[in-house]
Amino acid sequence: MGSEWQRLSTGALVGMGLMATLCGIGVGPGDPELITLKGWRRLQHAKVIAFPAGLQGRRGIAEEIISPYKEPQQIYLPLEFPYVLEADVLEQAWQKAAAQVYQYLTQGIDVVFVSEGDVSFYSTFSYLAAAVQRLDPQIVIEVIPGICSPLAAAASLGVPLTLGSDRLAILPAMYHGDDLARVWGWAEVVVCMKVRSVYGEVWHWLKEHNLLEQAAVVSWATTPKQQIYTPLRNYPELTLPYFSLLIVWKRRPILQNFWSA
Repeated sequence: MGSEWQRLSTGALVGMGLMATLCGIGVGPGDPELITLKGWRRLQHAKVIAFPAGLQGRRGIAEEIISPYKEPQQIYLPLEFPYVLEADVLEQAWQKAAAQVYQYLTQGIDVVFVSEGDVSFYSTFSYLAAAVQRLDPQIVIEVIPGICSPLAAAASLGVPLTLGSDRLAILPAMYHGDDLARVWGWAEVVVCMKVRSVYGEVWHWLKEHNLLEQAAVVSWATTPKQQIYTPLRNYPELTLPYFSLLIVWKRRPILQNFWSA
């Protein structure tokens, strides 16, 4: 009976034109000035801003990025997304977050969800939006793209990520050296995301293939904590933060400003 009442009342709200939009905004890799103008304008007019909650009471990255732009009347809505791989635990978290967001949407209040990087690039927003639409398929989803970390890392290095007909491969977290070997057969540029846990294995693979001179690691790209490691022959061992990526090129980029180290 309760779910039927919710369905009927939601339908009435839709008929009255009160149903709102869930908008995902990519706020870039860390530098608050890298939010797009469209994203910034949407943030300025948002009543409710949701984001992944930080750990142990600290601000999360997305919240940190947007904090300079917060208006006093805005509602900040931290959503808990556990850093685990268990599908059932993640599904429960997405459903809980969707319910928190949905309570505002059914009142006709837009909700903006901000994510570091881009909301379509390995982002929690995709799962949240899907969970919200399972609650009500009529919910409108809007997406405003942002700058993702591989582009930010290449910019920090001062080199192009790809040129001409270069084929780009991006390996997300939890890959192994043999994954790198497979994509290296067809790609001219490879980005290894969240390289921290496999750095030693990847470093030895690069050494074996004489690629240490044309690879680089960037941590916390565009933030005050940014660190650049290149050439990697100097760094056989690194203790890296979670937000670190490695880029390797089959041929050196035409801009040489960071290869001379």
